[in-house]
Amino acid sequence: MPVDLLPERIRSAYEVHEWKHACAILKNDFPVEWQDIIEVLQGFRLRRSEISTPGGGKSPIAKAIDQQLYARAWAEKGFDTKVLVDEEIFENPTHKIDCFKNRVAVEIEWNNKDPFYDRDLNNFRILFDLRAISVGVIITRCDELQEVFDQLGKGNSYGASTTHMSKLLPRIQGGGGGGCPILVFGMTKRLYDEGG
Repeated sequence: MPVDLLPERIRSAYEVHEWKHACAILKNDFPVEWQDIIEVLQGFRLRRSEISTPGGGKSPIAKAIDQQLYARAWAEKGFDTKVLVDEEIFENPTHKIDCFKNRVAVEIEWNNKDPFYDRDLNNFRILFDLRAISVGVIITRCDELQEVFDQLGKGNSYGASTTHMSKLLPRIQGGGGGGCPILVFGMTKRLYDEGG
């Protein structure tokens, strides 16, 4: 399977899915970005203290991943996109990408409302069609983490209408990302650090 290109440590700690040869494209055409993503994910731990931090703005979990990628020369990126048809310009707005480097787009969806997946996939579709990105990556959480949230008394903060794997997969399988190659990493309980 193509996800076998990823190290075993990643495959055992994350639920991984890919579409349209995303792993092969990343590994062969974007080896620096591929290695950056692998190193950040291998070093990531889901700390109890960060899960317990009250909401409001970007979570400490999403920030931790962002910061590790930013330290490797990734950056938040907005695109000014337009379509020209017979001398008429049509605005084609997109949303900022959380982390971008050399045509690879990474979105971190830890605990947003699940329509954020639609926004991310639409972004990937448009930017891929306009040749601004070659691969889209989404880092999110697996449904099994709900058990951890419930044990910590945070279950209501991580409800059924928030971003988790079972809300994402049907959107991708239904064609939400268009022709864009997509790689998805879902955080599992194996990343949980109760003492952290």
